[in-house]
Amino acid sequence: MSDDTTPAPARDSRIAVVTGGGSGIGRSAALALAGDGWAVVVAGRRRGPLDEVAAVSERIVPVVADVSVEADVRRLFDETVARFGRLDLLFNNAGTGAPATQFDEITLDTWDEVLAVTLTGSFLCAREAFRIMRTQTPQGGRIINNGSISAHAPRPLSAPYTVAKHAVAGLTKQLQLDGRAFGIACGQLDVGNAATTMGSGAADGTMQADGSIRSEPTMDVAGTGRAVAYMAGMPAGTNVPNLTVMPTAMPFVGRG
Repeated sequence: MSDDTTPAPARDSRIAVVTGGGSGIGRSAALALAGDGWAVVVAGRRRGPLDEVAAVSERIVPVVADVSVEADVRRLFDETVARFGRLDLLFNNAGTGAPATQFDEITLDTWDEVLAVTLTGSFLCAREAFRIMRTQTPQGGRIINNGSISAHAPRPLSAPYTVAKHAVAGLTKQLQLDGRAFGIACGQLDVGNAATTMGSGAADGTMQADGSIRSEPTMDVAGTGRAVAYMAGMPAGTNVPNLTVMPTAMPFVGRG
């Protein structure tokens, strides 16, 4: 539930929802958007990190929600509209990975968990955002999906995450098509080796396509927030369909 004691930004602000907003890329995006004048609802499963982000800016409002639970997602967006009157942006960021595992040793529980959060959660949030944006006045809005470089080039032993992110890329393209008639733009941000809990292990050494373990450069996660704010700041009628942000020296081009 949201904290009703949190000061509410003005109802004429641009309104954003950021999932997975308590840490990493989501936190960076929320802070960047708030710095650009957005009112930002940050969602996540843990109250503590959300409150820590909200304490940085009075423009950020925390709501505890699990994106893999349909009822939680509906409540998140209903609370957003009840509080602010509309929705202008969804940053579909929440996701989870799994330890590197030989393909034939991946458990169904692991597969289901990664797909439930990373793919089904993105669908549920996009569906609610689309519904609001299609029916509100003025009509329209923007959805940004967190894709990942793994949406294009997989790492070894990462089938659940790779498949989920490839499917998110398909979700992005479908939203780009289906949203046209309603002024709903959709873009995808593909991030490589941001210094977050999920991504910072690359500096210690990560498996390459040839099976070797090599250290890879990482980048300050603040760069991902600036990328989200850039995409979100496009004028109505203009879209960034795909944007990749990564360390300059990261071995992605020519990977494998």
